[in-house]
Parts: sequence; structure tokens; C-alpha cells
Amino acid sequence: MTSHELRQKFLNFFESKDHQLIPSSSLVPENNPSVLFTTAGMFPLIPYLLGDKHPQGTKLVDVQKCIRTDDIDEVGDAVHHTFFEMLGNWSLGEYFKEESIRQSFEFLTGEKYLNISLDKLAFSVFTGDADAPYDKESYDLWLSLGIDEKRIAKLPKEDNWWIAGETGPCGPDTEIFYWTGDTDAPENFDAEDKRWVEIWNNVFMEYNRTADGKYEKLAQQNVDTGMGLERTLAVLNGFDDNYKTDLFAPIISEIEEISGKKYADFTKEFRIIADHIRAATFAINDGVTPSNKGAGYIVRRLIRRAIVKANQIGIADNFTNIIAQKVFEIYDGAYEFKVDETLVELEKEENKFRKTLAQGLKILASHKQIDGKIAFDMYQSYGLPIEIILEEAKNLNIAVADSTHDEYQNLLKAHQELSRTASAGMFKGGLADTGEETTKLHTAAHLLLAALRKVLSEKVEQKGSNITPERLRFDFSWGEKMTDEQIKEAEDLVNENIQKDLLVSMEEMKLEDAYACGAMGVFGSKYADLVKVYTISPSTPDGRSGSRDFVSREICGGPHVSNTGVLGHLKIIKEESSSAGVRRIKAILE
Repeated sequence: MTSHELRQKFLNFFESKDHQLIPSSSLVPENNPSVLFTTAGMFPLIPYLLGDKHPQGTKLVDVQKCIRTDDIDEVGDAVHHTFFEMLGNWSLGEYFKEESIRQSFEFLTGEKYLNISLDKLAFSVFTGDADAPYDKESYDLWLSLGIDEKRIAKLPKEDNWWIAGETGPCGPDTEIFYWTGDTDAPENFDAEDKRWVEIWNNVFMEYNRTADGKYEKLAQQNVDTGMGLERTLAVLNGFDDNYKTDLFAPIISEIEEISGKKYADFTKEFRIIADHIRAATFAINDGVTPSNKGAGYIVRRLIRRAIVKANQIGIADNFTNIIAQKVFEIYDGAYEFKVDETLVELEKEENKFRKTLAQGLKILASHKQIDGKIAFDMYQSYGLPIEIILEEAKNLNIAVADSTHDEYQNLLKAHQELSRTASAGMFKGGLADTGEETTKLHTAAHLLLAALRKVLSEKVEQKGSNITPERLRFDFSWGEKMTDEQIKEAEDLVNENIQKDLLVSMEEMKLEDAYACGAMGVFGSKYADLVKVYTISPSTPDGRSGSRDFVSREICGGPHVSNTGVLGHLKIIKEESSSAGVRRIKAILE
């Protein structure tokens, strides 16, 4: 089975069950600065899981692009990936456990769909604890579908409970496993046996975990399922290696061609190169350029680690664009790509790091002995991982202190802990908080964009934002530093429109109609067919979408005030560079 076939079978099945197809959201979370990337299919749907009405109804299906950064150092084995696709079907207060389980069973075992024999399947359910009861309903449903009780495990919260973070929508899940062993599957299901591979997870989201650790019932019962495309595709094709699927095989072949090496001889290096450049390509395509901060730092780290591994297997010339071209070919028809822009960023970063890499190796060669501190300084300054440093030291006959590895790991651990602490502080609040002050600043961001387009150019576009109850951070496309006069003019325009006490109104409409009436959108083709459009205007609500008498009109899903008069006074406190071609404004409301 090909990746295109599996994707389409999944979507076709749930569309036949009256689910509405929604497009993948961007890898850059909209209105959720608590995470750097979209890490799960549920992130874009959090407001709807909590009770908001989705424009396309209560039964949805999608294929969501995701990036997870926790396991970057694990990439190199047969199953870990930085970028992955999650197949998901959703019920927002519509159906619950019975329909969800019956649908999953039909898709997995039905002749028209995956046609998997029951002999190869096993299941797990939540065993219950002080926070929530044993999921007897799911257990009994699997039995009613002909599953032997020996193939159903009752597992605790660490195995059968899903939540995206420390707080938020959550609930017990039932997981589905596929037997990948060379022999027939054993009669009894042992979840610890790694030959049983989880392929699908049905989460029954009926709780909300609060900041103080309590589990409160949600207003509605939701279903959130996730089937990892890469993993499922591999097991269905009998592969014990995800990199043998059609999602990676063309990339692996290309690396063999340009390196002159064989995958079988340098498996870990090939996997890291393939995974990291694929992830970086998708991230850059969604607007994350390599940098030293936030999501941009992750992209830079991925590209540089891939270049180091390429250097190890003898790839001396630029290659990232060659691999990215293969990514475009593999996903042709599944996603749209900004090919030229993505290739430019990859080439730019590769050129920059290849010079740095050469300098780092030269500095390394100047040492007579390496210890943990020198190794960590080399990592921080030149991006050289410890394994490369130790390998090169051996090649150059440089002595290595016995304590080098342990000392390096201790320094790295302290650095990572500091980074996590800083990130937690950096992203605390924002539009994950829909409180009064955050809502005001979010509305002010619309006025700020409109003012910048008047003062600078109508070509100015929003490139990102981070909003807390205390301040607004707004990134926009502009190639040079704003003058003091331009900053004041933009600030004055925003405050004039605040003083006019303009109406802020919302209208749901088709995406094509939104663009036709002058609405701007940050995420382009990634919107659903039906969107929310917010207009800031002196007009009355009647006929607002047909009127051109507006200050701002944007496609947006975040919270807004009803009138600008409640905002107060905007003060721009800083204007600075964010990245190449992108400026950043920090502002407050007084």
C-alpha cells in the first residue's frame, strides 16, 4: 500500500460516515504560543473540544502535519521521526465510544479498507484510578466485535490516558496494536512485547485537567483519534523500518547517489539526514526560517545535524536542496509547497553552516587534549555534536580525557534545563489565554497591521505574533528598520481608530468570499473552506462583508473585543529585527 492510498482510504472512509474534511493546519500553531510547533492533531481544534462551534460541524476528518522535538536525539532508529502525519477523525459532542470503536474496527478489518486479520490485532483500555473509572464500555465493545479477552489489556493512566500538555482537554483512550513479529501472534497480548506496534489511538475526551491538577468534566463528550501515517504504512507493508516506505525510499536512494555509500552500511546517518531535511523543508514551507530563537532554532538544529551526518559519509557539497526536491515529489498532490522560498532558505543555511563547520574542525585540530568543557564549547560555538568531536579527535590523534563524555553530558543537561525554563517563561500566557487583556491586545494587533500597511506599504504581511496579558509582540514583512517618524505615525493611526470606537464584527463565510471582500489571512491555502472573518469598521453589522468601508478585515479564529473604544491607548515600546526580511514590534496598552 502506498502513502497516497492509505491517506485517501482513511479520508474516504470517514467522509462516507458523514465527516467533513478539514485541511491540515500550519505547523506553526495559530493562537497557541504555548508550543513551538503543532505537535498533535488536536492542537488546532482545542477551542472546539472545549465547546466552541466548528464552522464545518461536529464530525470531522483530517490529515494533520506535526513536528515533535522531544525525540530529535532518538532519530536514527527505525521508527522515530521529527515530522510526521497524523490521520484523525473527530466528534465534537456528537458520537462517543460505541460509534468510534465500531468505525475503527470497520476501517481496520473491512475488505474495502485495510482488511487486517483479527489474528494480527490487539487492544488496550484504561483500567481506572482515583480520577476516572475503569473503561468497561470500551472493553465490552471490543468483546462484542469478536475480540478475544486475551487480546485486550487493561492498562493504567501512563499507558491509556491522553493529554497534550500539563493542562487542557484529556481523557481515557483505547489503543489498537498490530503484530509485526515473524511468527504468528501469541494468544495473549503483552503490551511490553515490542513486536506489538500501536497504530491507532481513540481518545475519549470528556475531561479538562486544570492548573491545580483536578479533572473536571467537559461540557461535551469528544472523540479524538490519531493514526500515525509513517508507522501504519510500514507495518501494513511488512516493513520493520519506516524508512523503507515510499515516504522515505526516494530520499534514501538520492542520498546513496550523492554520497556513493549504501544505506545498509550507514543506516543511522541516512535516517537522520532524511528525517531532518524532510522536517526542515516542511517547517520552512510553513514560514519558520532558521534562526537562533524558538522554532527557528529547531529548524537550524535539524539542518545542521543533517549536514554533520552528511559530512561523515563523504557529502562535501551542498545537498539539502536535492533532498528537498525529493520531498516535494513525494508529497505532490498531498500538500502545496513554496518551492523557491524553501530552497533559498535551505541553501542559505547550508552555506552558512558549512563555513562554520570547517572553522570548528580547524579549531578542534588545534587542541592537544579534549575535555568535557572544550567539547561543550565546540558544540555551542560550532554546532558540533559530541560524537563528531570524539570521532575527529581520534582521527587527529588528539588525547581525550576520560571524564570528557560525562562532563559534556552534565554541561548539556544543565544547558537544556536552562533552555526549558527560559522557554516556559517565554511562552507563558499568549492566546492560549483568552482573558480580557489578551483579547484587547489581540484586537489591537489587527489595528497595528492595518496601520503598518498604510504607513509602510500594502505589501506588508503578518509573519507571526505572541500575545500575553501584558504585551503584544508582532512580526511583519519589511526589509529595513522603521524610522522614528514611521513608528509614531503607525502608533497614532492605531490610537485614532481606538478613539473612534469602531465596531468589531464577525461573519462566517466561504474562504473564496472572504478573499473577495478584502479579508487578509496569515495561513493562505491552509484554511478550511468556511472561515471566520473579523471586520473593524464604522459600518453597521448589516451588509458588512459587502462594504469596503473598513479599517481592518482579517480571517481569524481568536478572541476579539466588540468595540475598539475599550482598548485604551497603544504604545509601541520597541521595533527590531526578527529575521531576514522580518521586523518585530513590541507594544502595550496603557
